[in-house]
Amino acid sequence: MKSVHRSAVALLGGAAFAIASHAVAETSLERGTYLMESIVACGNCHTPQGPKGPLPGMALAGGLEIKDPGFTAYTPNITPDPETGIGKWTDAQIITAIREGKRPDGTIIGPPMPIGLYRGMSDNDVKAIVAYLRTVKPVKNNPPKSQYKMQLPPSYGPPVQNVPDVPRGDKVVYGAYLAGPLGHCIECHSPMGPKGPDIENKLGAGGSEFFGPWGTSVSPNITPAGIGKYRDAQLKKVITTGVRPDGSHLKPPMGVAYYAKMTNQDLDALIAYLRSLPRK
Repeated sequence: MKSVHRSAVALLGGAAFAIASHAVAETSLERGTYLMESIVACGNCHTPQGPKGPLPGMALAGGLEIKDPGFTAYTPNITPDPETGIGKWTDAQIITAIREGKRPDGTIIGPPMPIGLYRGMSDNDVKAIVAYLRTVKPVKNNPPKSQYKMQLPPSYGPPVQNVPDVPRGDKVVYGAYLAGPLGHCIECHSPMGPKGPDIENKLGAGGSEFFGPWGTSVSPNITPAGIGKYRDAQLKKVITTGVRPDGSHLKPPMGVAYYAKMTNQDLDALIAYLRSLPRK
């Protein structure tokens, strides 16, 4: 029994070392690449679209028109182009823009940029996203300025200080991080209230309308009231392909092409969180 126990300990120790080594081996750029090409999916809004999808050679160059009763927004160019993009911004300025909604000139970034949720993005993850943005091909493109019918806030809160990494061991906790500060699923899938998506009272209940070349789409209920009939495997297929079990297809802006690149572990965590939500 002692030899068996020692062997088991050795195996477990080896597995732990392998897991730890893998975690350490992930560079900031590798993490940023994974995030940007999967759950964070900035290109879903910041890459201009044509009749057949994203315009070739225009990744993250901005210009997508997003209409809402309260505004007509044009996504900005976030490539490293020094004149029309963020090439002259420092890393700290980019991080401030992402988590605090403030540009280097002091102006405030308006919706649909989900600043309220991005404030919870960890220091390491936001730095990883910046590392990725530095590698993007610069594209010269100067989109129109966004127009708002409402008054933008003077700020989204005090300066963001240190935000630690969210442990991945607890699926529900990490799933909440994926659905909130990283993927902002809960913003798109909560109905609009007087001050924007009503996350406080109707989290995940769906009902937000999105207008685009595809017509009008309405976000579905992603609480157990809406997804309780689906098995985990079916939910993963919906998230990563946009195809429901009945064969019908989700409409944009659901970023299925990005979510298809999520790891199985992250999909498990996301689904665990969605199943934990109160029925709405």
